[in-house]
Amino acid sequence: MMNTKKVTVFYYENISLELNVSTDDYSYNESGRVIIPEEFKENRSIIAVCEGEVNVLNKVGDRVLPIENVA
Repeated sequence: MMNTKKVTVFYYENISLELNVSTDDYSYNESGRVIIPEEFKENRSIIAVCEGEVNVLNKVGDRVLPIENVA
């Protein structure tokens, strides 16, 4: 049985500037570093990996108005 940690990953899709958040259980190596699968990393830029489930209250862009509402 592999040891896993629940982590929250902050990332950008390579086609968007929207900050995304994903929480999942991942294996980790003997030094404690989480091993994120290549399939998850494909076409993404990972910004941060946090231990545990993070409750995000606000993130960049959450309060930006749609372009059609800008004067």
